[in-house]
Amino acid sequence: MNDRSELNAIIRETQKILKSYPVFGTHELPVLPTRTKEKPMKSVTAASKEQILAPVREKALVCQDCRLCKTRNSVVFGEGSLDAELVFVGEGPGRDEDKQGRPFVGAAGNLLNKMITAMQMTREEVYICNVVKCRPPQNRPPEPDEVAACGGYLESQLLTIRPKIVCALGKTAASALLQTEAPMSALRGKTFDWKGLTMVVTYHPAYLLRNPSAKKEVWIDMLRVLEMLGRPVPAV
Repeated sequence: MNDRSELNAIIRETQKILKSYPVFGTHELPVLPTRTKEKPMKSVTAASKEQILAPVREKALVCQDCRLCKTRNSVVFGEGSLDAELVFVGEGPGRDEDKQGRPFVGAAGNLLNKMITAMQMTREEVYICNVVKCRPPQNRPPEPDEVAACGGYLESQLLTIRPKIVCALGKTAASALLQTEAPMSALRGKTFDWKGLTMVVTYHPAYLLRNPSAKKEVWIDMLRVLEMLGRPVPAV
């Protein structure tokens, strides 16, 4: 399958998902015409992915599908490269994220940035989002109905970007995506298939702030991610 055919397949797959959420208003997503060899693919791919996600983001920004809309200051949709090979999925926005409208900008975000840098990558080349797009009060874990209300947004993000690796940060993200109540000890170190995408699980940076000794385990997980991506593995 060539790049253009693969992109059209992505669009069609995303159409099917979004049709389950007709309020998104994305029933007329275009299928791209046949591409001539001389046209650059990367810019077309990013633009087409943005075209798919733009109405999803607009819907999220005014979403009132669960109780979290009543206490939020900002909707934190996600940010990063739409051509990312690696997507990090966290639990939900915290206080700083709710204020700024950006994911992972507080203390846990600073630690995630350090992890990304240690992997010899940049925040700009990955994509970062959360299971729920609004902050749960007092940073409590999101309730099942709140996770379900945001499910279409997260699926659209992941299936549009189609990274090589989805990294679930923490049990809430892992449980939401894998539909499992298995403990972290049973999830780490394994590879999962999520709707055709490769997924791994590691601890959330907020957990590491409370349990610094677990940083070594997360670094082992990130080295494994680098190997799976075919990227250089930094010397330990």
